[in-house]
Amino acid sequence: MKFIKFLLVGIFFGIVLVKSEAVSWYRIYEMFRFQSFHMYGIIGTAIASGILFLQLSKRGGIKSIEGADIYVPKKDKGITRYIVGGIIFGLGWALIGACPGPMYILLGTGVWSMIIVIAAAILGTFLYGVLKNKLPH
Repeated sequence: MKFIKFLLVGIFFGIVLVKSEAVSWYRIYEMFRFQSFHMYGIIGTAIASGILFLQLSKRGGIKSIEGADIYVPKKDKGITRYIVGGIIFGLGWALIGACPGPMYILLGTGVWSMIIVIAAAILGTFLYGVLKNKLPH
């Protein structure tokens, strides 16, 4: 019962993404073909909001839900893995028309073919877990 607040936030977030057409395959298609600013505006707003709230949390203005300070650990200096990971993520996003969060939202809106995509994503996550120690990090 204590996780109900997270469920409600998730439902609200899903409604916002559907109403803003951020989960629309056509909007994503337009974005990847550079035909519309719509998705870039949504992503840019998310980045700007993230920067703002991260800076506020660093200055002590925002705390976690338990009241603790929010700490962002330092990242390593290697950028290659982020570039490769971003390319893989972008290719999957372009092929499927959805990134991980919207896959569940699309399933909730009745796009039943997302069951195959979600199953493949879960399988890919499992395979990564099995092969993680053998991959270059």
